[in-house]
Amino acid sequence: MPFITTDDGAEIFYKDWGPRDAQPIMFHHGWPLSSDDWDAQMLYFLGKGFRVVASDRRGHGRSSQIGTGHDMDHYASDADAVVQHLDLTNAVHIGHSTGGGQVARYVARYGEPQGRVAKAVLVSAVPPLMVKTDANPDGTPIEVFDGFRAALAANRAEFFQAVASGPFYGFNREGVTLSEPVVANWWRQGMTGSALAHYEGIKAFSETDQTEDLKAISVPVLVTQGDDDQVVPYKDAALKQAELLQNATLKIYEGYPHGMLTTHAEVINPDLLAFIQQ
Repeated sequence: MPFITTDDGAEIFYKDWGPRDAQPIMFHHGWPLSSDDWDAQMLYFLGKGFRVVASDRRGHGRSSQIGTGHDMDHYASDADAVVQHLDLTNAVHIGHSTGGGQVARYVARYGEPQGRVAKAVLVSAVPPLMVKTDANPDGTPIEVFDGFRAALAANRAEFFQAVASGPFYGFNREGVTLSEPVVANWWRQGMTGSALAHYEGIKAFSETDQTEDLKAISVPVLVTQGDDDQVVPYKDAALKQAELLQNATLKIYEGYPHGMLTTHAEVINPDLLAFIQQ
């Protein structure tokens, strides 16, 4: 399997499919998942003639369970290591949830300065800042994230089952039919990774202020989210992202959940394609 090794010794697994001379799209997954969460998008865009790339974040999926670097700075530098190894240029970077934070920091710190990025897409993404602070009074109280940490430490398998079968895909909403295979796939991806990476990753996705990352990005960015996102409130995420970015296109889907890339791929994939091709 293809891996690259970072300067601090993390082994990062990646997928690289499609023609090497085609425009690359790199996908950045959410917490606590892996690049497998992008199956529906990678196959779709591969079929449209793109080169599709995705990696497992350090401590997630098939990447090594290194004990350090579970923060947004390392997430972005690891993404850059993959980009540099594959020499991706004119690339589109698409990030979901925590992966959206990874995209924002990567594009601001590495991608744009290196001239490697054409466009970006933030899907149900965590920036600019999730946690409630004096400067961010509408954020989510720290006690909520403390609860995540406590539940993960007590019984990670049970906690992941509850997240996937409930708020992540909106399966807890009246009239929504729960898909056992979708829940099982989410749980499988999560349990493949490192408990430490997942535990420390909660701080990374909730307490990293990415206001300046968003302000620094000048390439076109599609910002998209469902207005029934129970994990990342869209008014604190997508709406604020669109305000801070220099060149944003905002698209809000009525009634869609946090995991809308899975539950509504047949709608969202063509919309992503339209943005990339415009």
